[in-house]
Amino acid sequence: MKEQSARARWEERTQRPLMALAVAFAVAYAVPIVHTSASRSVTLGCAVVEWTVWAAFAGDYTVRLALAERRGEFVRRNWLDLCAVVLPLIQPLRLLRLVSTLLLVGRRAQMASQIRLTTYVAGAVVGLLMFGSLAVLSVEREAPDGNIRTLGDAVWWSFTTMTTVGYGDHAPTTGVGRLLAVGLMLSGIALLGLVTANIAAWFISRFENDDAEERRQTEAIAALTEEVRALRALVGAQPGATECRCAHCHHDDGERRAVRPGP
Repeated sequence: MKEQSARARWEERTQRPLMALAVAFAVAYAVPIVHTSASRSVTLGCAVVEWTVWAAFAGDYTVRLALAERRGEFVRRNWLDLCAVVLPLIQPLRLLRLVSTLLLVGRRAQMASQIRLTTYVAGAVVGLLMFGSLAVLSVEREAPDGNIRTLGDAVWWSFTTMTTVGYGDHAPTTGVGRLLAVGLMLSGIALLGLVTANIAAWFISRFENDDAEERRQTEAIAALTEEVRALRALVGAQPGATECRCAHCHHDDGERRAVRPGP
């Protein structure tokens, strides 16, 4: 329990710094792609930032593993984090660094209890659109038969692919580009299902709350009715009490009222 509490404190303290590093990674990844005329020093600096951010997330995974009480169970439950850490070491491609960093950011964001599901989904949509557009532009712009040449074309393609509309006016022609398309389509379907499930759960929760409130009101009315009946029975059981059957009282035939006899 001591190791778990230490890991929880580490995750809480490093949440915001890691998200800030993720923003820096996004900028460093986008600059060389958007500005193709960037100098060699700028491109090198962006590459250094990308590797630094990846190293920070890899170090975060290492520290969390060291603080885990059961390290074998931690690795089994966080195997995707381990794959994201190892992935860029296999082949130093910018696309692999992109995929691994997105995986690590997504896994880390899911652990933050303060981030609501709606915010997470919106951030995931924006991130996938942006990184998908940049990634496909980087691999398709120089392709001989490619038709995604500008950032606008790439964003439009990413949007139609994530929504599974697929107009077909822009499509990747390279193998890597088609792999990106598959990833975006699967991500779009998953996010759409998540949003639909979230909305359905919200409606169900509202209906359950309304039913619970109605049941509470019904139970309160039933309890009050029982108290009134008990009070009537108690008053009717008082010594000397008689039923009032006079015509001027206007009581129903079935209703009883206890009165005391006159002198």
